Amino acid sequence: MNCDEFVELVTAFLDDALDPGTEARFVEHLALCEGCERYLDQFRVTIGELGRLPPETLSRETRDALLGAFRDWHRA
Repeated sequence: MNCDEFVELVTAFLDDALDPGTEARFVEHLALCEGCERYLDQFRVTIGELGRLPPETLSRETRDALLGAFRDWHRA
């Protein structure tokens, strides 16, 4: 597994949604790649911090803009 594949699978890994073979490759890459280990740690910290924000802290316009940006980014 390379770093690009790793990044694409982080959310599925955190959601426990990877098949056993893919998860084994993911964990193997994680053990060998310091950069991806750091990326996963940052992802976990971000989830932990943002998980504490009440949904009403974002205006509807900001929420819609963020969701649109992520939707468009994923298509690229």
